[in-house]
Amino acid sequence: MLVDRSENFTLITQERISIPGLVKKLVEMYEEVSTDNIIINLMSLKKIDLFELIDFLKLSNDHRKAKHSFVIVTDKVDFDEVPDELVVVPTLQEAYDIIEMEEIERDLGF
Repeated sequence: MLVDRSENFTLITQERISIPGLVKKLVEMYEEVSTDNIIINLMSLKKIDLFELIDFLKLSNDHRKAKHSFVIVTDKVDFDEVPDELVVVPTLQEAYDIIEMEEIERDLGF
């Protein structure tokens, strides 16, 4: 797992461990990134099961309730099957765009 922090988000790139292992590590280190917008980059994984993405649901919901963005990047799932509560996009650029839009919405009070 690689962690790259920038001004307005933390990019977490998954390379080797399983998605449940990544979720466990995220929960352990959550306090460090709890005030950041989070992008989870899963592009290096060859196959992703929809049920593995669901492992992120509680973390995503809690993070979004705290008024921060939580975006997962992968092109290995059927986007029609992803629950509406998860924000999943196929490219990093779209993740950056989502964060920018959500920050504008929060600034405007939506």
